[in-house]
Amino acid sequence: MNSLEIKKATVKNLTALQLIGRQTFSETFAAVNSEENMLKYLEESFADKKLTAELNNPNSHFYLAELDNKVIGYLKLNTGNAQTEKQANNALEIERIYVAKEFHGQKVAQALYAQALETAEKLNATYIWLGVWEKNFRAVNFYTKNGFVQFDTHIFRLGDDEQTDLLMKKVL
Repeated sequence: MNSLEIKKATVKNLTALQLIGRQTFSETFAAVNSEENMLKYLEESFADKKLTAELNNPNSHFYLAELDNKVIGYLKLNTGNAQTEKQANNALEIERIYVAKEFHGQKVAQALYAQALETAEKLNATYIWLGVWEKNFRAVNFYTKNGFVQFDTHIFRLGDDEQTDLLMKKVL
């Protein structure tokens, strides 16, 4: 890779975030979910109004991974009331780390994770947590390799399909 950069995203990056978000979620999950459920999720999760509100939320932090000025991945972090499942106030949630499939294995996710650690340090977080689909073995292995351990499960709804997410955390 030439010049990978991790940049804080703002509302000005809305379109780029929508594009990489839809692309990477589709690449990761389209083969194992119905087209109807995928379309519904992508429409709702990356709608202008919803994403703009999230980008403007001071408790959410978005970062874009750019390679030669092309967005190839992104990170979404949450604290406080922005967490998808309320944990402690001193916790940081990794809601999303996604990288375009053609860049898997090139340490882009690791660079995004390093940004999460840096943000956690700045916010004085005592632990990082996340939810990951139990059948997303690549992601589960990534988080395990980075020191996360499972502490619970919860249901993630994708359209009319209920899926089990592993809740994992890493004490800092």
